[in-house]
Amino acid sequence: MSSQPCVSFPSGGALSPFRRAISIPSPRSWLASLARQSILAALPHAILHGYLILDDDEGSHAFGIKQKDANFVHIKVVNDNFWLRLMLSGDLGFSEAYMIGDIELLDLRAAMNLWLENQAGMEDTLSSTYSRITSTISGFYNSFLGQSKSNARLNVIASYDQSNELFKAFLSKEMMYSCALWGDSDGGVRGDLELGPTPGDLEAAQHRKIHHVLRQARVKPGDRILEFGSGWGGLAIQAAATYGCTVDTLTLSVEQRTLAEERIAAAGLSDKITVHLMDYRDIPTSWEHAFDAFVSVEMLEHVGSKYYAQYFNLVSFALKPHGATAVVSASTFPESRYSSYQAEDFMRKYMWPNSCLPSASALIHAASPHFNLERVENHAAHYPRTLREWGRRLEQNLTQDLVSKDYPGLWDDRSYTAFKKKWMYLFAYAGAGFAKGYITCHMLTFIRENDVPELCD
Repeated sequence: MSSQPCVSFPSGGALSPFRRAISIPSPRSWLASLARQSILAALPHAILHGYLILDDDEGSHAFGIKQKDANFVHIKVVNDNFWLRLMLSGDLGFSEAYMIGDIELLDLRAAMNLWLENQAGMEDTLSSTYSRITSTISGFYNSFLGQSKSNARLNVIASYDQSNELFKAFLSKEMMYSCALWGDSDGGVRGDLELGPTPGDLEAAQHRKIHHVLRQARVKPGDRILEFGSGWGGLAIQAAATYGCTVDTLTLSVEQRTLAEERIAAAGLSDKITVHLMDYRDIPTSWEHAFDAFVSVEMLEHVGSKYYAQYFNLVSFALKPHGATAVVSASTFPESRYSSYQAEDFMRKYMWPNSCLPSASALIHAASPHFNLERVENHAAHYPRTLREWGRRLEQNLTQDLVSKDYPGLWDDRSYTAFKKKWMYLFAYAGAGFAKGYITCHMLTFIRENDVPELCD
């Protein structure tokens, strides 16, 4: 490990025994060395499943047991800052080391699987007091202030008010930024791994998802639909064009609204769909009991546990007292992992600031004063393939020229590489989470208390 000389004692006088200059490592270098020693000492107790090789300029270190079907990960440490990042920030520090190039890693998906397979050991042995304190503080901040009205717009700016060209590079033609539903004709949730990806497979799966949501919402010609979370208008366009509905859809993203309105106009549906730049908490009083159906696809992650009751109160306010259906979907935590205090991690720092994953029961409880639960679905198994396809399309379509027009700073090669790695890390990180059951993806259908469930006789 290299060290940086920072103090030299001069020769002569009282310091004559030190005629030769002595170099003392900098505090940062000393801390990195301490972090390295601590982590290398802890990893044998942390890696109980799979096999890890860590290479740095002082040698190679192996952990776990190498078996035929075991998860194998090989990491080369390029910069000693990696050790500090990992000790102080755990998995968040690992993501930063990957994005900035402190480590070289060929199989990111395998690394995510190794972390989750050994999560308990990793957290118990690698978490420092500092990381626990900062996690607690960020969790409390997120719970109390993360989704306030003043912060909601800032969160959207960081999450969605980005280049539309970036999202076009990896989303389907409908531009649905949510879990697709894979059918038998696509080869199912592992079709891309067993048969290989095929042209148009993501479009077919997203089309299936849109129509599944609208069928669950029981929409029919002439219905008026309220949507929280416009995206780029994909669901609203289908609701109007295929089902003959009118749609009021809400977003806080200027970029999304601009492109959604362009796409709606191109489809000749501007008289059927209105895109409102509006916080859901600001819906007008004129909307009371005005809607036949409510839909929201993966927007609830940005609501926050503090506001679930208000959210469903407003949905109830807007829906008709009888014959109305609400369908919501969201990435969720399993019940055993859910907490209203969710600390900063890679997702909440670099992708969706102050987001908070609900649990299915937290949403059901918040909706219960107004609705009966009609249906629960878990689409988690469908998300890894969706994320793999996004990753393939990003690799194929994203170029430095494409995104640098909107982000001039990305003309710098190192900045562009880190930017692209951030997205590839997201797809691998989330994909492993869904595949291992660390996170889930629920779709819930609610009906009014005295309404008839699905017709069956």
